[in-house]
Amino acid sequence: MSDSVAEASHPVISVQNLRVNYGEREILHGISFEVQRGETLVVLGGSGSGKSTLLRTLVGLEKPSGGEVWIKGVNLCRASERELGELRKKMGVSYQGGALFGSMTVGDNVALPLRVHTRLEESTIGIMVRIKLEQVGLASFEYFMPSELSGGMKKRAAVARALAMDPEILFFDEPSAGLDPIIAAGIDQLILELKKAYAISMVVVTHELASAFLIADRMLLIDRGTIITEGTKAELAASTNPRVRQFLDRVPEPQVEDELNYLQMLTGDGKKGESQRI
Repeated sequence: MSDSVAEASHPVISVQNLRVNYGEREILHGISFEVQRGETLVVLGGSGSGKSTLLRTLVGLEKPSGGEVWIKGVNLCRASERELGELRKKMGVSYQGGALFGSMTVGDNVALPLRVHTRLEESTIGIMVRIKLEQVGLASFEYFMPSELSGGMKKRAAVARALAMDPEILFFDEPSAGLDPIIAAGIDQLILELKKAYAISMVVVTHELASAFLIADRMLLIDRGTIITEGTKAELAASTNPRVRQFLDRVPEPQVEDELNYLQMLTGDGKKGESQRI
């Protein structure tokens, strides 16, 4: 079996018994899953579920306190800074809100990874910037400042920057959050078009159910730091798990007697137990 065939047969991301702590508080409680090549995995969860912590860990911004995270055969828990640097060149991240540099034009934001990580001529970088902006529907906005863009346009510019290095894996943090339904649908369509054009692996963190069911190949639902279900869209929709149904059917939490009990429910203190920690 050739190296390329062997590589294609392995998951691009493999998470095994991952635990993440903030101080003494455990946020992720030993979760495991895989992402296959060319697959779009949507990570669902409510506020405080641990989904954003998971994303930050996958892109190397949080250090696991236990378990392993393998991305393209590299163990993030044991990788050297040089290995992490090389791996990040193969990954693109579109952050919630865009996270564009306000002092740079849109074109310069997209060009930044190329200027930092390559030795390409400025003329070549300019061509690549225009190609990436055209791919996300911002062909004529190269010289605009981020402050001149709408929320949806900032998201698209962030995607263009994430694509600059032609990554093999794309991470999205709440890509349609804060957008009106029409603009959000446009972002969803962009994600689908990118997948079709690049056959790229994607991990999308969101709480938007409509987006999730449109773009996902598979989904997993995190609740209080634990994966409570994982599967295809059809499998998730057919789930009879009470917690899954509560999330999908948008059923509010039961009323809590007082603030102390509510705090215990969130943190897992007292008699509420570890299973209720976020």
